[in-house]
Amino acid sequence: MRAVLISTYELGRQPFGLASPAAWLRGAGWDVTCVDLTKQRLSDGIVETASLVGFHLPMHTATRLAGAVIGTVRGLAPSARICAYGLYAPLNAPWLRSIGVDEILGGEFEEELTRWAAGLKARTTPESQRSHRSRAGLQVHPIPRIHFLVPDRSGLPPLDRYATLHMPDGTRRMVGSTEASRGCKHLCRHCPIVPVYEGQFRIVQPDVVQADIAAQVAAGAQHITFGDPDFFNGPTHALRVVDGLHAAHPDVTYDVTIKIEHLLRYRELLPRMRDTGCVFVTSAVESIDDHALACLLKGHTRGDFIEAAALCRTVGLTLVPTFVAFHPWLTLEGYCDLLDTIESLDLIDHVPSIQLAIRLLIPQGSKLIELDEVMRLVTGFDPATLAYRWSHPDPRVDDLQKEIAALVGVRVASDRRGLFDEISARAHDRAGIARAVDTDWSPRPGVRVPYLNEPWYCCAEPNPDQMRVI
Repeated sequence: MRAVLISTYELGRQPFGLASPAAWLRGAGWDVTCVDLTKQRLSDGIVETASLVGFHLPMHTATRLAGAVIGTVRGLAPSARICAYGLYAPLNAPWLRSIGVDEILGGEFEEELTRWAAGLKARTTPESQRSHRSRAGLQVHPIPRIHFLVPDRSGLPPLDRYATLHMPDGTRRMVGSTEASRGCKHLCRHCPIVPVYEGQFRIVQPDVVQADIAAQVAAGAQHITFGDPDFFNGPTHALRVVDGLHAAHPDVTYDVTIKIEHLLRYRELLPRMRDTGCVFVTSAVESIDDHALACLLKGHTRGDFIEAAALCRTVGLTLVPTFVAFHPWLTLEGYCDLLDTIESLDLIDHVPSIQLAIRLLIPQGSKLIELDEVMRLVTGFDPATLAYRWSHPDPRVDDLQKEIAALVGVRVASDRRGLFDEISARAHDRAGIARAVDTDWSPRPGVRVPYLNEPWYCCAEPNPDQMRVI
């Protein structure tokens, strides 16, 4: 029996979402072909003889890109069973079924996918695991606890075709990626993880993580990106993983994603992260407006962000803040304040330029639609973009976002400082206010902070011109 697993986009990483289920299916006796459409073509003959075709949908862009490919696959292999799995599969289940998908799987999909592949379609849930109400009043559907298998990355494009880490000394490091956990304990309203996991969190067993890392190091990886939604959801587990990584591969560096709230709560752990090879920490700051942060249920304030930035600088960890720069609560003055704050904290080099153009995405299932002040701005669900359309109450804000997005779109790889200066000048001009920070600086050559050459972002409305599949 042949299975084809397809990824349309996974943030410039070799897809864990293909390698992990491939190990399960191969262990069950399937002949599995993995296809990463950001690096490979769907060659003739690949799907025509497949009994099962699975699409990994970890994010909004990947889901939109998958639509046309699913139609192509259904035409080429009309008898094949098609499955969609990952965070955005259950969020878009009706649409996916309408275009030919037979099965939808969400969190911790590997075991259920393998059962479904074997024809065991009936699902049974023990009474002790039936749905219940969370502490936030949400209806929780239990996420299974599985013992992961070591991902099987055979057949995927080599690591040197994926994102590269650029270091301040001018060197570049080949990047691998893995997951030490899935889900999240938190309930941020804009996050796509929440409708699927509803505050639940699952770990990948440390020995599995270490084996996956070892295989990628053997394949040339010098740096590991941990794809966990929040590495400090389970700090004891996280430290066990990075201690093991550093003991086995002392020259391998890594990066993680951690909430501002957790950076402050577990501040005593940050030196240990630095000493085990962590070169930067991504944190989804989203906004510096306390009202917006409260509406998003982010769990931190503007002051917390400023404190975390100072803390990371003191410890010697590079903080990479990400933002949903344009949201319903933004004003022109607020956008200028965001830029001025980034500049005053000396974080211009730390912020990928795309972060200054991101507009809030409201996908199907988003908890944002629970807010009356958001729904008053929503004009309906757009099946073409798989998102709710919304307009800012001040048209000048939407106009500025379009202008900034167009500017960044053609110069995304430009020097961050030069592009930031142009964005800030335009924003202050549109707002009719003077820049609050002294701009008398000279461009500094070279790379100032470590960064991946494929920027991380989410919760954004993708630019169709930048959506690509080979």
